[in-house]
Amino acid sequence: MSSEPYYPPPGPPPQPTAEELREPVIAALKTVYDPEIPVDIYELGLVYDVEIDDEGHVDISMTLTAPACPVAETMPGSVKAVVEQVPGVRSCEVHLVWEPPWTAERMSEAAKLQLGFL
Repeated sequence: MSSEPYYPPPGPPPQPTAEELREPVIAALKTVYDPEIPVDIYELGLVYDVEIDDEGHVDISMTLTAPACPVAETMPGSVKAVVEQVPGVRSCEVHLVWEPPWTAERMSEAAKLQLGFL
């Protein structure tokens, strides 16, 4: 057994897999709030799909509570910026979709409880 200390090889840490990135990406999404509703966009059900590849590229399909929502121009950029801060995420694309339309049924049980729907 050698008494010399182990030094990891130089270079960047290995790229996390898509599966390893999923939880931190969702945690990042839960830090973004609709300014008119005190619930994060993930629990509100505004995030329809999160696709992550093993290269660290994230594609998010999301909607807003209404097409005329005042944050329609800024929300995608805010989501992109937050997700791109997750270690291992190399890029993020956010796509606003309007079909199917958002309804309160898309909210999580926790969001419904918080907003008095239950």
